[in-house]
Amino acid sequence: MRLLMVCLGNICRSPMAEGALRARIGGSVLAERIQVDSAGTGGWHVGEPPDRRAVACASRHGVDISGLRARQLQKEDFDRFDWILCADVNNLRDARRIASKENEGKLALLLDWARLGRELEVPDPYYGDLEDFEQVWQLVDSAAQSTVARLLETH
Repeated sequence: MRLLMVCLGNICRSPMAEGALRARIGGSVLAERIQVDSAGTGGWHVGEPPDRRAVACASRHGVDISGLRARQLQKEDFDRFDWILCADVNNLRDARRIASKENEGKLALLLDWARLGRELEVPDPYYGDLEDFEQVWQLVDSAAQSTVARLLETH
């Protein structure tokens, strides 16, 4: 199974979610069966590493995301990934604009798909401080734990 984490610029929330999920999957029997990537709906940061605050926050939790590079969500991603999990409703709306009708069923809000609550969003920490990044980490790591549990039920 292939999962794609999506936020706006692919430098804060989605790389943190990718890192958290890779770490949680890596410690499970799913390690060889699940692939994780991330992308942004916007192209402003393509090729850039994650925000330094996101890197520092993930590092404090033992996860290295410094080698990731931002990329933009592409139409082809809907053929390559089983699920495209969005940080917030705006990302979900923008991803729907790219998806074909037959691929819209692959889209969901990350926290909803992870069974953490209907219509819950991961807030964008970009204009915030380190506490905001920590809050995002707690959300994406909880989503990662719940995602592993969900995947273990079906795999």
